[in-house]
Amino acid sequence: QVQLVESGGGLVQAGASLRLSCTASARTLSNYALGWFRQAPGKERQFVAAITWNFGNRYYADSVEGRFTISRDSAKNTVYLQMNSLEPEDTAVYYCAASPKFTIAASFYDPWGQGTQVTVSS
Repeated sequence: QVQLVESGGGLVQAGASLRLSCTASARTLSNYALGWFRQAPGKERQFVAAITWNFGNRYYADSVEGRFTISRDSAKNTVYLQMNSLEPEDTAVYYCAASPKFTIAASFYDPWGQGTQVTVSS
């Protein structure tokens, strides 16, 4: 069973950048897609970005396209989410998760990390 641990969240001002990391315990992630989701208070969990481990195919939510970049480091078993030009609307708990399918649907993702808080002040 893959275990995922996120890090890198914090409190920043609008316009700033943050990089989130998600490190997986599995020996190999070659059959997985790794995704980032976020959940703001009172709102449903929302897809942010996903990447296939083998080929590096990427997909982004419209709300973050051009500002966020997902990447992976195979040697470190880690997926990153580089977040630039942050907006107050980006405030949420950010989760990474693994899926055997390259999809935006949260129901296909299991397991999930514990989440990391990102707060963007105006």
